[in-house]
Formats: sequence, C-alpha cells, structure tokens
Amino acid sequence: MSAALRIAREEWRLLRRDHVAVLGLALLLLLTAVAAFTAWEQRRTTDAERSRHQAQVDHEFEAQPDRHPHRMVHYGHFVFRPLNPLAAFDSGVDAYTGHTLFLEGHRQNSANFGDVRQSSLLLRFGQLTPAFVLQVLAPLLLVFIGHAALARERESGTLRVLLAQGVRPWQIVAGKVLALGGVAAAALLPALLALFWIGATTPAPASLAAALAAGYGLWLLIWAVGIVGLSAWFARGRDALVALLAIWAIGVVLVPRLAPELAASALALSTRLETDIAVAHDLAALGDSHDPDDPYFAGFRKKVLAQYGVARVEDLPVNYKGLLGMEGERLTSALFERYAGAGFERQAAQLRLVDGAALLSPVIALRRLSMAAAGTDLQNYRRFVEQAERHRYRLVQTLNRLQAEKLSFAGDRSSRDSRIGHDHWHGVADFRYEAAAPAEALRRAAPAAGVLLLWLAALAGLLALATRRLGRIAR
Repeated sequence: MSAALRIAREEWRLLRRDHVAVLGLALLLLLTAVAAFTAWEQRRTTDAERSRHQAQVDHEFEAQPDRHPHRMVHYGHFVFRPLNPLAAFDSGVDAYTGHTLFLEGHRQNSANFGDVRQSSLLLRFGQLTPAFVLQVLAPLLLVFIGHAALARERESGTLRVLLAQGVRPWQIVAGKVLALGGVAAAALLPALLALFWIGATTPAPASLAAALAAGYGLWLLIWAVGIVGLSAWFARGRDALVALLAIWAIGVVLVPRLAPELAASALALSTRLETDIAVAHDLAALGDSHDPDDPYFAGFRKKVLAQYGVARVEDLPVNYKGLLGMEGERLTSALFERYAGAGFERQAAQLRLVDGAALLSPVIALRRLSMAAAGTDLQNYRRFVEQAERHRYRLVQTLNRLQAEKLSFAGDRSSRDSRIGHDHWHGVADFRYEAAAPAEALRRAAPAAGVLLLWLAALAGLLALATRRLGRIAR
C-alpha cells in the first residue's frame, strides 16, 4: 500500500473516532436523502396537479356552446408549464417565475402563481433540494472536518516525524486529499442515488443526469483540494478554520446574493407599469381597427378590396371583420413579441454580469450548470413563454379565420346568425410544450463547467505551492 493510501486510511480511522464529525456526516446524509424524497414527491404532486388542471381547462374550452368565434377569443384559455423530471434535484428559478399563463386575444399576459409569492419568506432562502444541500451545507461540513488536516500534523509535531521517515510532502498531502475526497464522495452518494432513481423512473435524459453528477462531484472536489491547501498554509488549525469559514460565508452566501442585486441595479428592468404604458403608446401608433378612418386600416381595406376585385366589403367572399381581426392580431402580437424579447435579453445581460462573479464564487458557475442540466434555468422558462405565445397567436388567428370563413359580413351583425357550431372548438386549444434537446442544455452548461475546471486548476496550483512550502517549513 502506498504512503498516500496509508495516510488516507489513518485519516478515516481518526474520523470514525471523532463522534462530532461522524454525527455531522450522518446528519448531512439524512438531510440529503430527505431533501431528495420531499423534492421528488413535491415535483410529482405538482406536475400531476398541473396536468389535471390542463386537462380540465382543455375540456371546458371544448365544451363551450355554439357561439361567435370572437367570443371564444375573449373567453381565452389557460396553459400550465410542465415540470422537468430533474427539477426534483434542482428547482432553479421555477419557484420565482410562475407556471400558469392565461391566453387571450389582443393581450400577452405574464405567468402567474410563482411558489415564492404564495409561500413564506423562508422559501426565498432556498428550497430543500439535493442541490441546495450540496451547494451550501456540504462544503460547510467539509470545512469542519478537514480544516486541520495538515495544520494538526504541524501542531502535534507528527509532520516532522513523517518527513524524517522518508514520506514525501506530496504523499502526505495526497493522502489528506484522498481522505477528504472520500468524505465528499460519501456526502454525494444520496444525491447520486436520487439522480439514478429519477433517471430510472422518468424520461429524464441520462446525459443531463450525468452532467449534474459530474458538476457536483467537481464542486466538492474543489472544496476538498482548497481545504487541504489552506490547511497546509496555516500553522494552527483554528486559523485555518476561521479563514475557511470566511471563504464559505463570502463565496457561498454573500457573493451569490450580492451579484444579482448589483446586476439588477446596473441593468434595471422596466417595471410592469412602465412596460404597459410603452405598449399602450405603441399600440395607439399602430392604428385602431375599430376606426374606419384610421390611415393604416383604411389602407388595409383598400388592399383587401383590390385583392378580391370588389368595391365594397359587403361584396367580399369572406367576412371582412374576420380579416380585420387577423390583421390587428398580427400587428399587436409582433409588438408584444418585441417587448417580451427585449425583456428577456435584458435579463440575459444581467445573467452575463452575474456570471462574471463566478471568478469570485464558483457556486455561481455550479448553479448555472445545475439549472441548465435540470431544465430549470431562465432559458427554459423563456422557452415555455415563447411557445405559449406562439400557441396563443395560432389559437386566436384560427378563431379569427373561422369568423372570416364561417360567418358572412351581413350575418355577423345578427345575433341569430353570428354563431358557429361548438365542434369547431375541438382540438384548437391543445398545447404541447416541447422541451429543449439534451445537447442544447449541455451546450449552455459547458461555460459554467469550464469555470469550475479553472477553479480546480487554480486550487491545485495553490495546493502544489503549499506542498512545496510544507516541506521547507518542516526542515
């Protein structure tokens, strides 16, 4: 057995004798297991509830009686965002973004009913998920277990004895890293089992589950290497503990909370009121389809009449009101899409600023990787909103087309002749969300993985310097 393995085995023996360390590790394992079970059960219940609500509103839409198609435009429809299976591991932004959209004509509504707004302020600190436990609590346990890994040897004088017996400094350091890495692997085990369970019982892509496992393994390895490296720099274990606790508090708690606030201040988003005013102003500039003298829609009427070769709208083979509704919806939807796209681009710019803080706090990179792989990042939310908007546009335009083709211009004014059969509503409102391909999610996670690898390389360099310094100090 090599010297490094013997040292690692001795560290494990000491750890088993340390009741506080064993209790801490046991509690972390229990907490991770509980977090995995409760997050999975909550995800399963929530997804089933949303599916039930979606089926209910689909049925209610199709069960509407014979009526005017434009009445159905204003009746509207609800769509619910389905949950990614890996959201049980990392809920990401799902609790903050809302999951229910009301689709109606002439408007683009925001998603409602975010969990944070429905719950206590404790939810803002972080949901109990395996991701939260591994991001925040597991490094803290490693700090308490490993802070004195090398400082203890210097304080007790055993470091000189080991070196005098021919053990090289790098072997001692490697043994300490192996021992602490073993603790990290034990802390990661329940999360790996949870990922395996999710992959076995759901259609979650195995590549994304593997990316999550690799990302969190890399995260805990960063801490193992950094803790041993700092323990080698300090002569006393308590000094190393204070320094590591300060690093944990700043890197895991402070910077990840402060960076988004600074980004939001530097690139502030327009408020809902400001956006509504700007949209109303632009809508007024587009023209009023209800005003026969409006310049734009007067030109549109002339274009339609010329297209069909008639002089009056009453002579058109289709209902002019339906055509007017289709044109108005086309204009307003393009405007809504432009404002929504600008808002998402602004948020993406904020995220790029936050990503820069990953050089100070690798947990930011880990969260980006984790949410991208779990399908709970801002890009996935944007994907849902944009698909729902395209569905809204198709739904409204289908109903407007029914008005144009199934109702005459003269009959449109009659309450008796302005209805069509309810069978026309069947299948019109069905919404099917298409998740991103695994390759796309991995591509978004790649930059964050690169930042984590840079952190590991930098800390490995620090560990190498500390190892060389350790050999000089012990002489």
